[in-house]
Order: sequence, then C-alpha cells, then structure tokens
Amino acid sequence: MTPFIKKKDIKKDWYIINAENAAVGRLASYISKVLRGKNKPTFNEHIDNGDFVIVTNIEKIKFTGKKFQNKKYYKHTGHPGGIKETSPLMLSQKNKSQDILKLAVKRMLPGGPLAKKQLTKLKIYSGDKHPHDIQKPKLIDFLKLNKKNIVKN
Repeated sequence: MTPFIKKKDIKKDWYIINAENAAVGRLASYISKVLRGKNKPTFNEHIDNGDFVIVTNIEKIKFTGKKFQNKKYYKHTGHPGGIKETSPLMLSQKNKSQDILKLAVKRMLPGGPLAKKQLTKLKIYSGDKHPHDIQKPKLIDFLKLNKKNIVKN
C-alpha cells in the first residue's frame, strides 16, 4: 500500500539550474519531474509534492538540430480561423526566451488545475541574477548529469 503524505509533512526545497548550453527538451523534462515531485520517494499524483526550480541564463539555452528555426508552436483563439503560430526564433527576437522553456515544461505536465499550480513554482531569469537568495537554493549541475544534456552549436 502506498503511504499518503499529509499537507503539513510536505517539505518544499528550492533548486537552481544554469541553462547555459542545455538542451531544451531534456531540461524541460527534468524540471517537470522536480515540479511534480517525482524525484521524491513520497510522490503521489494527486498531491502537489514538488519543489521550486529557479532557471538562470535562459537566453543561452539551445535546441538540437534545426529546431530553433523550424519548430512551430500553435495555439487557437477559439474563433474561426483563429490559429496562431510562433517559433522559438520569433520568441527570442521578442525577448521572450523564458516562454520557450515555460511552454516546454507546461506541455510536459499533465493538464488540470494541479499542473497550473505546479507551473507557478518555476522561476525563470535572464542572466545569473535572481531574487531568491534568501531561500538558499541548492545548485543542480544539469550539464554534468548526462553528456547528452550539453548542446555544442
């Protein structure tokens, strides 16, 4: 039988990841695991057991292959003919590099109100500076976890 954790027993940690030269999909996959709490032995699907994640140097994130130019993101407004299309190249030109990673992580979380709550624990910043020093985040050296996490372009 799976032991269920109570809300008062949940301990949320803070982690910081440097996204410089990191592959977007691999980084998003890892972040979504931490946000959901799947890296903990007390994981339950229906409980927000995840941790906070701070991502720095988001403007230096990389795609493998030609995905930076060719990948398309679609959304629909709900009106006839209301499909909107954008790409990572267009987002980076508009200085919205954080939306690239946020979209990837959002689409790796299951849909619903719990996923929206878990996504609010993702903090993305350009450069090395962030306002969360008081929480004493633990550094995760994402690039050293696997050699495939580094993109050399």
